[in-house]
Amino acid sequence: MPRFEANPPRRPTVVTGASSGIGAATARRLAEAGHPVVLGARRSDVCTQIAAGIRDEGGAAAAFHLDLADPASITAFAKEAEEAFGPIEVLVSNAARIQPGGALETAPEDFEEVLRVNVGGAHRLVRAFGAGMVARRRGDLVFVTSDVVAHPRPRMSAYVASKWGLEGFVTALQMELEGTGVRAIVVRPGPTLTGMGMDWDPEVTADVLAEWTRWGLARHPAFLRPDGVALAIAHAMAAPRGTHLSVIEVQPEAPLHETAGYETAGHGRTGHGRKGANP
Repeated sequence: MPRFEANPPRRPTVVTGASSGIGAATARRLAEAGHPVVLGARRSDVCTQIAAGIRDEGGAAAAFHLDLADPASITAFAKEAEEAFGPIEVLVSNAARIQPGGALETAPEDFEEVLRVNVGGAHRLVRAFGAGMVARRRGDLVFVTSDVVAHPRPRMSAYVASKWGLEGFVTALQMELEGTGVRAIVVRPGPTLTGMGMDWDPEVTADVLAEWTRWGLARHPAFLRPDGVALAIAHAMAAPRGTHLSVIEVQPEAPLHETAGYETAGHGRTGHGRKGANP
């Protein structure tokens, strides 16, 4: 007899921060895999358009307003999500707020708002959906964090603190959920082309990027596409029961050099040095 009953093929899933970027890509990819998806974000009108597109392609999708800074909004969203598709089997906690600025220049109110959304909001979502998963003895809680946990970046003190806090929260949650059948999963993307930070002042953006380069945090110009992160999320929740992909880090692959600098033949190396390679 198997240790676990298999997950149902159709798993109602909540995706937050679903109006663009990683969230929108995840909702589309999971719907293509046959899972009903509930999209949530402050820009609910955009989520509604994405959900309509999913339905036009034959998927099942609904969209509702969600503001992680507002506890009442989270409560209402959770109720609407389960009314739409029944008990939620998977939560993808992706929504986040990003605030540029160093520790000395960030207003305490702004710093606390980032923590309230990125950590407090995730906690409220777990309370809203996690108890039902534990009662059913199955479910996935997926948290999109950031590689700033492993490689903190200057001029983003609030965001870095929030993502460190979120991974600490998930690590404790993984221990608390052990033996319940519910998996808590961290998906940690590197630089990704999303809408986050697009509303920054261009001068602020230039200063931040220059600071990252100075600290060696921008080795190459490549960025992940949102669907690459969505693929990792889908892979984590598709793992068979009894397999827990607890942390997945996703990084953009560096662009290919114009020339490889060497050629290989058989088991040895041939060629003449790094002809044509950039220094």
